[in-house]
Amino acid sequence: MRAMVITRFGGPDVFELQERERPKPGPGEVLVRVVASGTNPVDAKIRQAGTWAQIPFPAVLGYDVSGVIEEVGPGVTGFNAGDEVFYTPEIFGNPLGSYAEYTIASADIVALKPANLSHVEAAGIPLAGGTAWEAIVRRLNVRPGETVLIHGGAGGVGSFAIQFAKAAGARVIATASKANHEALRELGVDAFIDYRDADAADQILKETGGHGVDASFDTAGGNVPMSTLVTRPFGRIATILPPDGDLSALYTKNQTLFGTFLTREGKRLREITPLFERGQAKVVVDTVLPLEEVGKAHERLDTGHGRGKIILQVG
Repeated sequence: MRAMVITRFGGPDVFELQERERPKPGPGEVLVRVVASGTNPVDAKIRQAGTWAQIPFPAVLGYDVSGVIEEVGPGVTGFNAGDEVFYTPEIFGNPLGSYAEYTIASADIVALKPANLSHVEAAGIPLAGGTAWEAIVRRLNVRPGETVLIHGGAGGVGSFAIQFAKAAGARVIATASKANHEALRELGVDAFIDYRDADAADQILKETGGHGVDASFDTAGGNVPMSTLVTRPFGRIATILPPDGDLSALYTKNQTLFGTFLTREGKRLREITPLFERGQAKVVVDTVLPLEEVGKAHERLDTGHGRGKIILQVG
């Protein structure tokens, strides 16, 4: 099978196209023929210096899959060869991600693909969409009528977080560069803030009549201190990166801070699927590239800026 492999850490040029033996599913596992693979900022972080991920070389990165089950291992129930599925592979210690024609996964982290989506669209959901769902629905428990602030609304996680918050009946304020404000409007954002504005916090408070937002989600990193200032007393804050800076307002305002690190589970994907099948959420696809051009995808990831998902067409 074709696979884009790294044998060392470094820049986007470290990927090598190799022919590798097709893996065999073990007990409780499924073999998936990858049709499309999403790319994510964590892919680039591992490629650059991923010793923390404990991945042995040679390694195949990639943590978003949409494809077709080719074979089921012993003990697998609920799935059959030919099923169209999507999922996010494990990161830690996993040398076989989704930048390859075939990959294997534990059946309990896999779910049937939304029937109305293409594989390219579905490949953009599992990691970013799962992270947004975990934060907006499970941790922050956003409710109808609340106001939610989403930092980094134009990115992969942010674009899903906006849609999930709107589906929950919330009013959404999002930060992004002015160039991305029209894209946020298309997602249903109610108020836009340019994160580079010196008075961004004041603008957010003005949008809430000075009361502060009910919940805040930092998808970009470095925004938790601001969130504590613009979130109301007894409000909720979630972040996908470790917080830093002055967090004293978190204490004085009796706020709750949730760290959000995505675990792998098929149940979460099954919870998400109806929103896409009912048209309440969509995948924002930035670019589609062939598998062999994964280096170009990583060049884009390294900039830290983007609008939606960069997808690799594999099969």
